[in-house]
Amino acid sequence: MKASSIISSNPLKRCTVIAALAFATLSMQSTAHAEVDAGNTWQKVRQGGVLRCGAGITPPYVIRDAKTQQYSGVFTEICRGFAQNVLKVKAEFIDTSWPNMIAGVQSGKWDMAMSLSYTEERAKAIRFSTPVTNSSVTFVYNKNNPKLKAAPKAMADLDNADLTIAVMSGSIADKATTAELKKATIMRLPGSDETRLALLSKRADLMADDIATNMIVTAAHPDTLVGFQPAPALVPQPACFGLNKEISDADVAVLNKYIEEQRSSGALDKLTKQAVDATVASEK
Repeated sequence: MKASSIISSNPLKRCTVIAALAFATLSMQSTAHAEVDAGNTWQKVRQGGVLRCGAGITPPYVIRDAKTQQYSGVFTEICRGFAQNVLKVKAEFIDTSWPNMIAGVQSGKWDMAMSLSYTEERAKAIRFSTPVTNSSVTFVYNKNNPKLKAAPKAMADLDNADLTIAVMSGSIADKATTAELKKATIMRLPGSDETRLALLSKRADLMADDIATNMIVTAAHPDTLVGFQPAPALVPQPACFGLNKEISDADVAVLNKYIEEQRSSGALDKLTKQAVDATVASEK
């Protein structure tokens, strides 16, 4: 007897088969829908009306005014411009710490993480946009510090048990100094404001941070602070937007196109100068 005859002659089996087929069809539809959603990040942002940008403070890339709590900076303006001019939505900046930046992207707390340095390790967890700028880790110190009578010439000159180096916890500078310096004390702090205050108050002997951030700090305090840039460059990294792994290639291309347009038009250079000038002015 054919299987079809058995099924048709047995109501219980017939119902079971029909239910199984219906479940399989529903599962296939759900999977297909999930795949479509995963590939339409910007479509969902447009529907929600808000582009959420994870913000870890790191001048001149991401700046927050202490009085108004308003955000500015290179990445902030790129995020705002992309939201308003391309997606036609409002940009929302969500304050976060660096250790939570990638987790926020993965969990969907924000659509883009700003000013993330690309690493192969991070690329396993999230996707990256085209670089907005390039960075490396440098150091700033007080030239009147008796512990640093001679200007450092190599990383080995900083690997001293008497020296304390302030870094942003979870940042590239944190990982770089931890890997390179075994004797010096690493002071891990929540953000760039805290590391800068640690240096200025002399609780730390040096501050390790992004090259642009340290240029700002030395420009704001030219009489006391000087910079040290290791050669070869310490952990040279492109700084990018961090995106969820599920974003489609097409959506990444839309963001990359906008970034490249800002670069080719000179807008990116202008934003960088404005951010540096504004940060230096706020330091005085």
